[in-house]
Amino acid sequence: MNKVFITGTDTAVGKTVVSLALLQMLRQQDIVCAGYKPLSQNAQLTEQGLQCVDAQLLQQASTIALDYDRVNPYPFTGSEVSTGAITTVNERQLTTGMSFIEGQVERLVIEGTGGWHSRINTQNPLSDWVIKQKIPVILVVGIKLGCINHAILTAESILQQGGEVVGWVANRINPGLEEYQQLITLLTQHIAAPKIGEIPYIPHAHQKDLAAYFTTQPLANFFTR
Repeated sequence: MNKVFITGTDTAVGKTVVSLALLQMLRQQDIVCAGYKPLSQNAQLTEQGLQCVDAQLLQQASTIALDYDRVNPYPFTGSEVSTGAITTVNERQLTTGMSFIEGQVERLVIEGTGGWHSRINTQNPLSDWVIKQKIPVILVVGIKLGCINHAILTAESILQQGGEVVGWVANRINPGLEEYQQLITLLTQHIAAPKIGEIPYIPHAHQKDLAAYFTTQPLANFFTR
């Protein structure tokens, strides 16, 4: 298996951080890898056109040089509920873009936007495309009160749609949460997939080396099967 889709229990739970961590881990193993973000939110107008910070980070973390529009073919200025200019998302273009990068790398990390069912300028969520393409999923859980419900429902929804959850990653987004360890224990018991990473609260995490927070053996098993 040479690619994986990173989804989250919600928006702002650490999908980009986990995507970067995974790319860092692959780089350290001398594996040619790249990031792909089909849709993005909150893009800003630059001299090169609309660009999203998250997609820029994936572009920089890739081991091959890719033009921005290859990494992020659909940058949107709005959020999920304020999508800016209406643009029709062409799933064929998403697939063509994925295949272009996939043909140049050994491993491809595809980052979603928002949660599993989030919609941006399309009647269907990006998850429908993921299911059609049969891309295995890694679930990012932002550890906070209420995350158990969100995590279990998201994992169940992926499975009910015919998807595969190959693992989940705990990302601590609330440093003051007293129930942190209890939440990790409960999530481990109730998500039907292995915990493959646990990232502590780290300010400016995208600037740090995050590869060590992954449990590499389950990932190695997944990527070499």
